[in-house]
Amino acid sequence: MPETKLAHLGVNGVDYAIVDLPAEAGEALKCLPYVHRILLENVLRTGGQDVARAKEAVLAWLHTGTSEQEIPFLPNRVLMHDTTCGPALVDIAGMRSAMAEAGGDPALLNPVVPVDVSTDHSVGVDFFGQAGSLERNMAREFERNAERYRFMKWATNTLSGFTVHPPGTGIMHTLNLERLATVATSKLVDGVLWAMPDTLIGTDSHTPMINGIGVLAWGVGGLEAESVFFGMPVTLRVPDVVGVKLTGASQSGVLATDLALTVTEMLRKIDLQDRYVEFFGPGVSTLTAGDRAVVANMTPEFGGNSGYFPIDQQTLKYLEMTGRPRDQVAFVKAYAKRTGLWFDPHTDPRYTATVELDLSTVEVSVAGPTRPQDRIAAGATLRAIAPILAERDAGEKTDRPQDGAVAIAAITSCTNTSDPRLVVAAGLLARKARGFGLKPPHWVKTSLAPGSPTAERYLRRAGLLEDLEAVGFGIVGYGCTTCIGNSGPLTAPIAAAIEERGIVPVAVLSGNRNFPGRVHPQLEAGFLASPPLVVAFALAGTVKLDVLTDPIGTTADGIKVTLSMLWPTGAEIDEVLARASSARDFKPAYDEAEASLVWGKLDCPITTLFPWDEASTYIRRPPFAGFGDGTVLGRYEAHPLLVLGDDITTDHISPAGAIPASGTAGRYLVERGENPADLNVFASRRGNWEVMVRGLFTNKTVRNMLGDVPPGSTIHAGSGEVLPLLDAARRYRADGQSVVVVAGERYGMGSSRDWAAKGVSLLGVRAVLALSFERIHRSNLIGMGILPLRLPAKFGPDRLKLQPGDVVEVSADPAAISPRCPVPVTILRKDGSSFSFEAGAAVETNVEIRTLKAGGLLPFILDEVLRSGGKPRSAETSLP
Repeated sequence: MPETKLAHLGVNGVDYAIVDLPAEAGEALKCLPYVHRILLENVLRTGGQDVARAKEAVLAWLHTGTSEQEIPFLPNRVLMHDTTCGPALVDIAGMRSAMAEAGGDPALLNPVVPVDVSTDHSVGVDFFGQAGSLERNMAREFERNAERYRFMKWATNTLSGFTVHPPGTGIMHTLNLERLATVATSKLVDGVLWAMPDTLIGTDSHTPMINGIGVLAWGVGGLEAESVFFGMPVTLRVPDVVGVKLTGASQSGVLATDLALTVTEMLRKIDLQDRYVEFFGPGVSTLTAGDRAVVANMTPEFGGNSGYFPIDQQTLKYLEMTGRPRDQVAFVKAYAKRTGLWFDPHTDPRYTATVELDLSTVEVSVAGPTRPQDRIAAGATLRAIAPILAERDAGEKTDRPQDGAVAIAAITSCTNTSDPRLVVAAGLLARKARGFGLKPPHWVKTSLAPGSPTAERYLRRAGLLEDLEAVGFGIVGYGCTTCIGNSGPLTAPIAAAIEERGIVPVAVLSGNRNFPGRVHPQLEAGFLASPPLVVAFALAGTVKLDVLTDPIGTTADGIKVTLSMLWPTGAEIDEVLARASSARDFKPAYDEAEASLVWGKLDCPITTLFPWDEASTYIRRPPFAGFGDGTVLGRYEAHPLLVLGDDITTDHISPAGAIPASGTAGRYLVERGENPADLNVFASRRGNWEVMVRGLFTNKTVRNMLGDVPPGSTIHAGSGEVLPLLDAARRYRADGQSVVVVAGERYGMGSSRDWAAKGVSLLGVRAVLALSFERIHRSNLIGMGILPLRLPAKFGPDRLKLQPGDVVEVSADPAAISPRCPVPVTILRKDGSSFSFEAGAAVETNVEIRTLKAGGLLPFILDEVLRSGGKPRSAETSLP
């Protein structure tokens, strides 16, 4: 095997060993996408015995722009948030217990790469629009989640390299941008100091936000992250990469949000399944790192694995702006230039396919009312929402909410609040509105939840925080809040209008998703918008207008105020931002948040094995975190438990939002002594499988095509009874019968919730047959031992017309299964007729095949760790 070519890099008086990418790839390096350059460096440094084959696989990709060859990828670190961390830690605690019971050493189950956890998914908007809302919301967060937080602290005491950033430190992706990411990093291995790219995986689909500053990362499910914890590489096909060529420059008044929504609309029209996206061309250089991060954040919304912007001067400018040391900035520049990772806007690398966008064509936009890819001009909200409005408000009073009323207006989410320019733009619009004496109508629930505690500092220094507070947008927390459904209760006028008059209100938020019921279970419509547009719609109180031209408010003396009178110019934004921002803000803001006294006072166990409490309603030992019962592959007949349509998201599958006391999960908790008036949100209960499995598919927009049944239920074939899914699944299992799920296009789109796969596994599902799968959920299904099968286009659920009593026969022989192989399927009708077709195994790698044969990823990990004596493959094994 040829040795990897090495070189030395001297920076700041320090000598580093590096993989010499220009020497390894020669002239081919300039033709490779930057994504592939980083992957090539990774396999050359960590590929072990496979390094020569992996190198050849990456370079051979240039011939066709596609590949079936697999390569290993070992990231430097893992990033999680509290509601993906919780289930992962429950899994690890369960596996430790299983390891001890098998006579092994539970301490062998320990991360071998650094893991950072952001506590950002638990704070809710219970209080808003009044002084002290931030403090009161944080107090409620600790009250509700103390047991879960103690469990996370147990992990910090028990697992090495595991760091939890407590509540108040911001959203994980903003934390990553402003504090954790290094862009290039170094590591001491066997006495040699190596320089390498900063790479990571994250258990959130919006992890690619960090690609905006040149760090290659993507989102994975919690299960896949657990394998990386223990030194196993992510195995992937050498990826297809779609190049997006950016030309021109943005018009004045157009913001990063508008660009992100335009890119999302454009890319959702092409096939990006299991593909990466890379931005190139001269237009890239006109975008700030903040602009790029907003676009990259929307990667899961436009359907790609990762949306990458290479390293350039804007990266260095961002590192300086956020207070990174000068030596680090110099190190990044020197490393990127020496290794060929520095962006050249005038070259066109080889891509699988290319599309082009002229930045000057982007307009002020929103997306909605139910999908993030449905971009429209900002003034077209009335036309977009008209089909779902009741239109019963003719002659109604205007002092109470009508159809189209803005129920929630939230400046929320990492997507847009991580870019200070967007938050400042909202503050300037609020300042002008305040000058006119405008305020939102009394029914609008307003909130500002920045991704970072530094936002408070620059807003206060600019004098804009007071202006935002004056129009209702005071800071309510530093977390995801409304974007993930932690929006708290609606205002009393809106709740009454829904109950008494059946109005159709909407949400307007600066987030990334607007699926029905995501923001709030009573809101089926929502628009994604830039932060200043969120303020504008809040002031208008309705989306039934052209916000670009119609008056959005009236002064006390009768002057009609339009958006053009409030909208800040680019020069205004940049002038205020230059005056308000300081690189000296970042470290103190985070240090102060990290030093949380409430967090510090939480007591927790200090034991190798977690002491399970059978009475706990938050943390329960999961039944799947053990050595397992073997594969569920094979030939079998199965009843369809659910038959679903297109665009079933992980929000539809895995329960989200507040837990209703009237639901199956709520009744389970109330029976165990929980307060029915405050059962917390499902996200906080992800460590209790009993709660989560009872909430599956209960989103009110889920329609089981087996019959007219309530969400979360099915028709049991044997009896014809309508039963909750769990009850039906248990009855099928008791009768020795298998079950499957059938669905349409884009099954599992949305968040990286591994519970969407774990819960289905607990229902006994052996396969999911769908027209197409979103990448992370497909991986999570395999991680739980469930076979994902792609249906032929002509055999979608609408054409299959499955009924109770019909049976699906699957022939998935474990000895014959292979990546993307055909799998025979036969539909056996209740009337005795049948027909057959071939589905495709939605399995991409041989490691996934091994996972399926092991019965899932957790049994696979346990077997590997027990077999190896706790010496899993690590990133250092292949360094020459």
